[in-house]
Formats: sequence, structure tokens, C-alpha cells
Amino acid sequence: MRAIRALVHGRVQGVFFRVYTRDKANQLQLTGWVRNNRDGTVECHAQGPNPAITEFISFLHQGSPSSKVDNVSVNEVSVDTNLRDFKITY
Repeated sequence: MRAIRALVHGRVQGVFFRVYTRDKANQLQLTGWVRNNRDGTVECHAQGPNPAITEFISFLHQGSPSSKVDNVSVNEVSVDTNLRDFKITY
């Protein structure tokens, strides 16, 4: 089990980035959350098997069809055993 916290910079708000992120995480059977930050970035916590996390990180670099990702920073974090699904948070 691997857990990451990612911060995505670019045109990632107002372009369904969070919806596509949630859908990709669900497809990969990951748990966690995704949210917009006030500074225009999108932040997410995702956890699951290493191959799924690696594919999820690749997705974050592409984003939704209408987004334009400039940069993604990823940090390894502790697994949160309380997470049961992947949600959009506010």
C-alpha cells in the first residue's frame, strides 16, 4: 500500500479536473480525496497498490480534456486507514 499527496498547478479549476480525478481513482480502486485550493491549485491524497498509484500520478500530469497541467508535485505520505472511498471534498 502506497499513499501520496499531490499538488497540481495550471488551469485545473473550472475544467472538471476533480471529477475526472475522482473517476480515475475509482477506476483504479484507490481511496482518498481531491479538492480545489484557494490559490488555483488542485490537491489530492490517494492511496492504494503501487502500480495503481503510479498510473494515477501519470493521469495527474494529463488531467481532464479541458485542463492544462503545468506542474505536479508529489510527496509520499502515511496511509490513512480511515479512508474507504475516493471523494471530492470542499
